[in-house]
Amino acid sequence: MRSHSHPVMTGNHSFKLDNATLYLFLSVNTSITISVIYMIVTVINLVGNGLSMWLLIFRTYPKTPSIIFMINLTLTDMAVGAALPFQITYQLQGYDWTLGSMMCSVMTLVFYTNMYCSILTMMAIGIVRYLGIILPMRYRDKVGTGKKKIIAIISCMLMWGLVLSVLHPLMKTDLTFYIPELKITTCFDILKREMLPSKAAWATFLFSMVFFLFLLPFCVTTFCYVRVILKLAKDSKTAQKKRAIHLISVVLLVFTFCFAPNNILLFAHAVLKLFYGQSLYMAYKLSLCLSCLNSCLDPFIYYFACKEFRQKLRKLMNLSSQSSADSMKTKHKECSYSAHYNCDSLEREDSKVSYPQRRSTK
Repeated sequence: MRSHSHPVMTGNHSFKLDNATLYLFLSVNTSITISVIYMIVTVINLVGNGLSMWLLIFRTYPKTPSIIFMINLTLTDMAVGAALPFQITYQLQGYDWTLGSMMCSVMTLVFYTNMYCSILTMMAIGIVRYLGIILPMRYRDKVGTGKKKIIAIISCMLMWGLVLSVLHPLMKTDLTFYIPELKITTCFDILKREMLPSKAAWATFLFSMVFFLFLLPFCVTTFCYVRVILKLAKDSKTAQKKRAIHLISVVLLVFTFCFAPNNILLFAHAVLKLFYGQSLYMAYKLSLCLSCLNSCLDPFIYYFACKEFRQKLRKLMNLSSQSSADSMKTKHKECSYSAHYNCDSLEREDSKVSYPQRRSTK
């Protein structure tokens, strides 16, 4: 049974729809624009990540920690691709959710777990690259290949656990809300203030999301990649530096263009709503489109992060797997310099598995 009197994040003790939110619900052009963006993202997401998943699982060996993290990232991206059609239908129906409160909670969790698991996974990939390139001997000697895979799998589970624990309030609350004046039932477009017991609880919830799931991982990722770039700039060949720069550019693009606006606006909008009765809802809603674009950009991360993924993709597309960046001559020089440059951590043990013909030279 719907409740028409739940207080929401308006800063008041009774429900009152602010002008920014009302404009969003009544703006047909905005709904169509956002829906079209979601349609494009859905197609690119499912095609790109479907191909990436197939290559990562069935065509890329060995399964290094970075490959495991990429598989985890692809799973979250494909989940968003599967959920977006429901969001598109919801918006084209005038923000009237007809699938019930349980489905609304599931769709909301899919959106936010994707964003934050993507952020944490990118951080993990950055840490693996940092350990493999900045601390290669210590990383290779102290942790065996089998242990690295186990650590990667456990890390993925811990990421999901952390994200779901922070987002727990969204799991135990009915996120639908009926608006009598518009005769629509919204889904996560109006948050009930009673979702959390106090303003302090709201502040803790928002701070945890923004700091632990965005700001801290962003700082760690930036630190790792800056150190990698500085190391490669001094020691590596031109092809390695180019790929590293391309990878870092894509990662930072995803953080600054896809994740930062949404997290900053979410925090600012919630603080303004809770304490000042102001709203940034239109800007926040548009920033959700940007956050979904990360699922289209992630395959580019795989392309620049893993040489074997790059070679398999070229072969699949009937392109020569030998290029100026991946020729046998360059590969030989890279391996003779340091085997861990291949596919992130690529310690010498993994290099032997990838190229069995070298076993006789051991």
